[in-house]
Amino acid sequence: MSTENCIVISELHPNFSHPKVLGIVIGKSDVRSFPDRKNAGADRFTFGFTIKDSVDYFINVSAWGDENYISGLSSSFSIGDCVTVENPLVSHKDPEKGDKFCPVTPSPYRLLVTDAHSLVCLCADTDTIDRLLPLIHLPVKDSRDFYSLGDIVANGQRLDGSVINILAAVRLIGEPKSFITSDKRKGQRLEVKLFDDSVSYFPLVCWDREAIQLLQALIPKETVLFIADTKIGFDSFRNCMAATVNSKTIITVNPDTREASLLYNYVKQMSESGSLDQDEKPEDVSVESITDMYTVSQLKQKALENPEVFFGIMYCFMSKLDLDSSVSKVIKTRCSRCRFQVAEDLQSCTNPLCLGKDQAFSVSTGFDLLVDFTDHTGTLQSCSLRSPVAEKTLGCTTDDFTCLTDDERTAMKWKFLLERCKIVMKILPSTRTKAGIRGTVLSCCLADPGEVKQHMVALQ
Repeated sequence: MSTENCIVISELHPNFSHPKVLGIVIGKSDVRSFPDRKNAGADRFTFGFTIKDSVDYFINVSAWGDENYISGLSSSFSIGDCVTVENPLVSHKDPEKGDKFCPVTPSPYRLLVTDAHSLVCLCADTDTIDRLLPLIHLPVKDSRDFYSLGDIVANGQRLDGSVINILAAVRLIGEPKSFITSDKRKGQRLEVKLFDDSVSYFPLVCWDREAIQLLQALIPKETVLFIADTKIGFDSFRNCMAATVNSKTIITVNPDTREASLLYNYVKQMSESGSLDQDEKPEDVSVESITDMYTVSQLKQKALENPEVFFGIMYCFMSKLDLDSSVSKVIKTRCSRCRFQVAEDLQSCTNPLCLGKDQAFSVSTGFDLLVDFTDHTGTLQSCSLRSPVAEKTLGCTTDDFTCLTDDERTAMKWKFLLERCKIVMKILPSTRTKAGIRGTVLSCCLADPGEVKQHMVALQ
C-alpha cells in the first residue's frame, strides 16, 4: 500500500473523508468477544492497538468485526511493525467508556476499524520503516517520570492499587502458565523478575497473550524496560509488592533515554562481574523441603527445557575444589550494595557504576569458590559455593582458614575432593556460561553410603 497522502496523527480530525494513517505499533491487546446486542446468540469480536508516527503523537485504534476478520487481522501484525490504516472512522475519545481501558494518548481522537470500510496493511516502504523504527524506543511518558524498584518497596502498601511508571531491567523470564477459567475460557500467565541498582528481584505479572509474546522474546540481564501505566498491588501470597501489565500499559524495550542508558551500563557491569549470577535473595523454599533428585545429565536437560530457577538434590563426586589456591582466590570481599569485588582495605566502592557512593560504604567478606561436581552422566562445572554454606560445608570460618598452613588447606581439600557428596542445588539461567546455566550450592556434605545406595536404585 502506498504511503502517499497519509495524514499525520497530530492533524487528524473527524471531518476528514477517507483518511489514511501510518505508524509503528507500540502496543496491542488480545482479541476479546462480546454478545452482539443486534444479533441474539452471536458474538462481536474486537482488539485494540496503538500506533505512533512522531516523537510526541500516538493514537489508539479499535478493530471490530466477526471472529474470522478480527482473528486474521490481529495475527497479521505485531508490536514493532509499521502499518497503514486506511479509511478508519475518526471519533472523539470517550474517557468514561471504552477509552478508560486503553493507553492514555495525547490525541483527542481514536480510530475505529471495521471489515466493511477499513483496511490495515503492513508498510513495505523501507525508507518509511527506517524513519518510524526509532520511535519504538521512546517511552510514551516523560523519561524522568518513573519509580525505581527501591521506591516501590520503600513505599510498600501505600502504593497498593496505584498506576505508575517503572524503569527496570529484566533479570529472569518465567515459563508461561496456561489455565482454564471458571467460565471455560483459556487463560495464561507469565511472571518476569525485574531488577535495578536498588532491588535484586521484583515481580512483573502479565496475563495478556500479546504482552507475553513481547516479554518472552527479551534477553534477560541485557534488556531495560520503561513500563508505562502498570498497576502496583500487594501480593499477599508472597508478602511483597508486584506490578501487573494491564490494558493501559505500554512497554518500551531498551528506551533511548539517559536514565535507561545509565541503568543499562549498570546492568552490563554487574553481568560482566558475575554478580547477577549470585544467589542474592533468600528463596521461599527451605533446603529441607527440596526433594527432587537428579543426575548431572537430567539436571542439564531440565535446565534446557525450563529456563526458570529450580532446585534439586544430586549425589556426586566433588571433582574440583581449589582450597590450596591463594587466599585471595578462596575468600573475597564485595561491596554490600552492588556485589562488586573490592579490596578489603578500601574506603569506597571501586565500581564506577555503583549507585550507593553517597551512602555509608560496607563490605561482606566470605568464601567465594567455584567447584565442579561429577557423576556417571557428566560434570556440572563452576558451581558457586559461598559463605555461609561454604563455612558449614568445610567446618571452618574464613578467619580460621586464613590461619591454616598450606598442608592443612590441602588436607581439608582432600577431605572432599573425589568423595561422594550430597548436594542441594539451585539452578538458574546464565548467559555467561557455556552450558547456559549456573548452579549455586545451598547445602553440601559427605554422603551417607545408605542414602547413595537408595538413590542409585531409584535412578535405575
